Amino acid sequence: MSHQLFSIAGRTALVTGGSRGIGRMIAAGYLKAGARRVYISARKAAACDQAARELSTLGDCVSIPADVSNLAGIKGLVDALAARESALDILVNNAGAAWSAPFDEFPESGWDKVVDLNLKAPFFLTQALAPMLRAAASPARPAKVINVASIDGISTNPLETYSYHGSKAGLIHLTRRMALRLIRDHIVVSGIAPGPFASDMNTAARDESDKVAARVPAARIGTDDDMAGVAIYLASRAGDYVVGETIAVDGGVTIARG
Repeated sequence: MSHQLFSIAGRTALVTGGSRGIGRMIAAGYLKAGARRVYISARKAAACDQAARELSTLGDCVSIPADVSNLAGIKGLVDALAARESALDILVNNAGAAWSAPFDEFPESGWDKVVDLNLKAPFFLTQALAPMLRAAASPARPAKVINVASIDGISTNPLETYSYHGSKAGLIHLTRRMALRLIRDHIVVSGIAPGPFASDMNTAARDESDKVAARVPAARIGTDDDMAGVAIYLASRAGDYVVGETIAVDGGVTIARG
């Protein structure tokens, strides 16, 4: 029973921003957990293709490079996926960006880049993939949409990342609104709010892990398995009744901030 409860065997997934960082952790976790096929997408084609080759040692991984920050890029990704698959079981909206600048100098470009990728893309990519998600979904085995937010959407940190904080808070609330609509189609929408994980976006956790860990109640930064575990849980039968919730995976940082 427990094995089947957390199984994603036979399921097909798409992970945006899957070439590195948290997206790659999730893609690898799905492959290790027996997913039928995992598609990864990223803006940089060479990096996406290389990551797919490396992840293919774990299972069937396919690269579809795309820039999902705009509708043309989303359409290209959806068309490429639809040419290969008739249905999609799991969509992980993970692609994201950050921008830091003093309040008085914060540029419109830093606002638009971050909000387009972090907040607009999850909505319009899910909208575009809804027919494929509905094709996979049933009352007994719903399709899943998992939005990757951030603990900075729950509480603040000292960095002046205005568009990042705002976009991730918006994504958490958007997850609730999308969940209420899509559950009628047997599509479960939920979210993950990561804390400190080593990545190109979180260079402090990557390059100064001991220093960052000293501020984490669990006394360490997150590992690949920590991220894969919650992503597998939400994608599997075990997460079918988690509708609209965003789970903080942060070693206690959010409650410590509070």
